[in-house]
Amino acid sequence: MGTALVYHEDMTAARLLWDDPECEIECPERLTTALESLQQRGLEQRCLRLAAREASEEELGLVHSPEYVAMLRGTQALGTRELQALSGQYDAIYFHPNTFHCARLAAGAALQLVDAVLTGAVHNGLALVRPPGHHSQRAAANGFCVFNNVAIAAKHAKQKHGLHRILIVDWDIHHGQGIQYIFEDDPSVLYFSWHRYEHGRFWPCLRESDADAVGQGQGRGFTVNLPWNQVGMGNADYVAAFLHVLLPLAFEFDPELVLVAAGFDSAVGDPEGQMQATPECFAHLTQLLQVLAGGRVCAVLEGGYHLESLSQSVCMMVQALLGDPVPPLSGCMEPHRSALESIQSVRAAQAPHWMSLQEQGHCGLGWEVGSHLGLPVSGSNSEPPLDVAPVLSPSTGSPEGRLSPLLPGGPEFKAAAAQAVAALSSLLDQLRLHPTPSVRTAVALTALDAALLLPPDVLHQEGSAPQEETQVWARPHEALAQDKALTALGKVLYLLDGILDGQVSSGIAATPAPAAAATLDVAIRCGLSHGAQRLLCVAVGQLDRPLDLADDGRNLWLNIRGKEAAALSMFHVSMPLPETTGGFLSCVLALVLPLAYGFQPDLVLVALGPAHGLQNPQAALLAALLRGPAGGRVLVLVEEESTPQLAGVLVRVLRGEAPPSLGPFSRASPEDMQALEHLRGQLGPQWKMLQVAGEATGQGSGWMLGALGTSCFRALRGDCPLGSGVLPGTAHGSARGPSTSSQLLLQCCDLGAWRRPGWKSLHPGTDTTTWPPGPVNRHRHGSPAAVSRPALRPLGAPAALRGRPALPPTPRQ
Repeated sequence: MGTALVYHEDMTAARLLWDDPECEIECPERLTTALESLQQRGLEQRCLRLAAREASEEELGLVHSPEYVAMLRGTQALGTRELQALSGQYDAIYFHPNTFHCARLAAGAALQLVDAVLTGAVHNGLALVRPPGHHSQRAAANGFCVFNNVAIAAKHAKQKHGLHRILIVDWDIHHGQGIQYIFEDDPSVLYFSWHRYEHGRFWPCLRESDADAVGQGQGRGFTVNLPWNQVGMGNADYVAAFLHVLLPLAFEFDPELVLVAAGFDSAVGDPEGQMQATPECFAHLTQLLQVLAGGRVCAVLEGGYHLESLSQSVCMMVQALLGDPVPPLSGCMEPHRSALESIQSVRAAQAPHWMSLQEQGHCGLGWEVGSHLGLPVSGSNSEPPLDVAPVLSPSTGSPEGRLSPLLPGGPEFKAAAAQAVAALSSLLDQLRLHPTPSVRTAVALTALDAALLLPPDVLHQEGSAPQEETQVWARPHEALAQDKALTALGKVLYLLDGILDGQVSSGIAATPAPAAAATLDVAIRCGLSHGAQRLLCVAVGQLDRPLDLADDGRNLWLNIRGKEAAALSMFHVSMPLPETTGGFLSCVLALVLPLAYGFQPDLVLVALGPAHGLQNPQAALLAALLRGPAGGRVLVLVEEESTPQLAGVLVRVLRGEAPPSLGPFSRASPEDMQALEHLRGQLGPQWKMLQVAGEATGQGSGWMLGALGTSCFRALRGDCPLGSGVLPGTAHGSARGPSTSSQLLLQCCDLGAWRRPGWKSLHPGTDTTTWPPGPVNRHRHGSPAAVSRPALRPLGAPAALRGRPALPPTPRQ
């Protein structure tokens, strides 16, 4: 078992036969360049290569109408002029005599991959295909897409393999409205999409792409839209979206299969997305998805039009699918304000449908937002934030520490293009300077060795640090004076040196229970003195932070199963161990991982000390998720008295396998959520990855007056005049005033009767409307063009046509 790569060279046959600047970016080189990069990096050779097959017309009929399939079949006999005329009837589509064959291969590749994963032939895989599929609808090609490859694969998995819960993650920069339409009333498919939206001004300019479009009928709550209302979103924004939106819902949903509509136009340098996420970010996102569904992840290529960014992003994703450690994320890990607004909007829209969001309530809003509203921010106590600034990589850009949003065609956009070149070059340099260690996982165990069966690629470490060095480190600790403890410490130090020197990626070491705290103390100090600039220690159980450990920003201590929820400093955090599945997941996703990604450690130490209380699946999930922030450099310390089953599951997740299921989802207790809210409220101002709200929040990306729509709330109560740009208690306008969306909403207020842009007026005698507000970018690329505003279509109506307003919309069938 391993990773499948499904491909067929015939998918490069279709190409544009006439001049069309809008369509020319969807070219065969998208596949050939990506495949060449996989070959050059030695990744293709490590995959199981499968030649794509054509999907049968019966399989295509799982999603598409017979008439539509017959029309496409007929394109094989058409000449260039006829093909161009037919293409003009659809939105951003070109047909070629080989389109039908290529599109059947693309759909068939997705089916082949799903079959290989669900029959156990491979763990996971990537279908490298074109044309893409996620815009395609039942009877309409759309946005370069002919057959909806991912939707067909999901229907096939349900019909042939009997699956009942499928998660589709669409990280293409365009909304996959085709997938949404197909499954919007189906509770067996959870569809998550983030997409460039810009308050409805970016293609496909659909009302149903906003956060409060949550599905229809029985499918309400199973469509999750996260709209990006500014360009320039980066690594921190994407990871925050996963931690605070997607993963809580996904764990509660408990999918049997994860399908990824893998569009890389959301990566740095792409002319479509104009985003700033670097290729290694997609490896981290892939790793986060691999803890779901037993690791059964099937990725299908969608968009991606900057060839170098596309190819490197594909390589990063395949590296993660293979289980390799991935490079740490670069740049400042602080989400954009606009991203936080979008995250809060979707959480508010989805909260009625998901326990995991209901139980969190307003947890983690951040001290700044809560204080401006006069709300408590940390459970029952309203405490001021900690006043210590994090010692992190220097940031550039706006006063918020982030790059300012890009203006298409402006100097910032040109600078971003240069930054894309620099980011890709930096990634390649990092890969050359820090190659993947030859040993993925090593173990230094003693009492467990006889009962533990190790996979053949796991190194059983027999070496030990020099006795003199071990004795020097052990001297301050009485608990390390005994020979048994000293021997175990020598093995820990030897393994730690191997990880820091790049010889080993991760490891597990055992220590006697009485010496657990002393061994952890030595490991921390040794790690910091041997090259780790920032070390994260996650101590589970009865393990106290060493009293004389410097609180200098180089070490972040996080104790789970502490006596109480407390943040003695921003680098010393204690949290009781939650009692339920939901509580544990909230602790990990809403506290541990945001802190880890915000801290950006060089090394992670996970210590399972006395009375740690974790079940094996919980320990495995924690270790698996902590592989990402430090680029795979994780050392887990366990007690010698631990069971072989615990050591075995830890070995498997550190070498890249999926952790076992946590079991049925159960709601967190009020006490656990109050403790978590207490910490997030106290730590949020310093650790920005903890925050889940911007200043203007509420359902519909700020267009509805949500309970926490802070800009609107302040303006309505008179605290901040519209357009002043200064918030109460701030000087010189250093904080932002009301957002554009908030001003728009307030302009629509009329003595308590307000109308939402895109909906019919509530004023009597009027039935006109505007949608979307302001200039619209109805093209996949280029500067926004001012066009007439089309009348609102009902929620769930067919896609707006791009650049061809004279054509009627294609009805969904």
